[in-house]
Amino acid sequence: MSIFKKISILFIISLILMSIIGFWIDSINSKRVDSLIEEKYIKISNELYENIENKSQLDKLFKKYDLEFKTNKKEEKDYEILYDNKLTFGNILILKKSFDDEFLIKIKYLDEEYILETPDEENIVDKLILNILIFVDIFVLILIFLYILRLLSPLKSITKQLSNFANGDLSTRIDITSKDEIGVLATTFNKMAISLENSIKTREELLRDIGHELRTPIAKGKFAIEKIDDFSQKELLKKIFSDLEILTNELIELEKLNLTKLNLTNFSAETLIVESLGKLYLEDESKIDVNIVDNFKISGDLYYLSVALKNLIDNALKYAISYPIIIEANKDEISISNKGKKLSKEIEYYLKPFTQELSQRDGFGLGLSIVKKIIDKHNYQLEYSYENEFNTFKIQL
Repeated sequence: MSIFKKISILFIISLILMSIIGFWIDSINSKRVDSLIEEKYIKISNELYENIENKSQLDKLFKKYDLEFKTNKKEEKDYEILYDNKLTFGNILILKKSFDDEFLIKIKYLDEEYILETPDEENIVDKLILNILIFVDIFVLILIFLYILRLLSPLKSITKQLSNFANGDLSTRIDITSKDEIGVLATTFNKMAISLENSIKTREELLRDIGHELRTPIAKGKFAIEKIDDFSQKELLKKIFSDLEILTNELIELEKLNLTKLNLTNFSAETLIVESLGKLYLEDESKIDVNIVDNFKISGDLYYLSVALKNLIDNALKYAISYPIIIEANKDEISISNKGKKLSKEIEYYLKPFTQELSQRDGFGLGLSIVKKIIDKHNYQLEYSYENEFNTFKIQL
């Protein structure tokens, strides 16, 4: 899970908790305020009712408690009853407008009826201020969340550029100039990238020079062999120079895999198999049985994948005790099977350079190592199994 998703989840949790707490506080505060106001206006209502026949005293009480007569009676249906006291000659009602903080005192005595509006309450104002503060807290939380996302947004660019660099784009640089830790990280990466690019370019040049310098004396040696009359010595030297040439080519190919960027294209499984067989020198095509059950599409570097498949086919031919070997394409995998002895060690052993079966010392043990590097570079999987006397290597594409 990305850091942005984690922060978003934490923000949502914080926002929900703050909203719940705000609602809870508002509910408790509303009940407390309503209780205080109800108690206050019950006392006032009783005092008014006691002096209902004394008009002068009643007027004084109206002024004392700052009560005003309500003129519009049609709106009373919007009020909820907080207090209802039925008396012998009348009744007292205290009402509150729904979803608001307006209160009414309704006193009925015989044929007389008073509907009085109450003044604004300080408690209600305090409650409003508290609600505003809660809203401000939530708003500030949202602003902090957006600011944190803005601070961390360069991480997306850094992640993308690091991925490009890891995939072989050595010219990748991070264009972030801020003075904070993220800016320092970007600057440090750029310095490291420049150093690595220079080092790799130097290594490529050295590898190219070594390959050239090795091939030249090998070619001269092979030419000089033709002048030797002793047939046995001649064949021995040919084998030595041929092995040197193969070793040089495989070492260069293995090293190039660490430096080369893949040329990704789309092609079919049949194309890959044909390309791989084209890299082999087959004297007897009957040694290979190709079975394309599903000619599925592949996204990858055709050259390198064909090299990997060619190495697997070459090994299958080399170590088979009977023919044909079987190449099969089916359901996003290509398998190569040959009848032979089971490998004496785990497959991981043979994927390392210069490792092979001791009883079959032919070659230099670099073939499977090259296969492994190519498969890993494509993020594919190489699997090995042994069943019914058949060794099977599968490339999961």
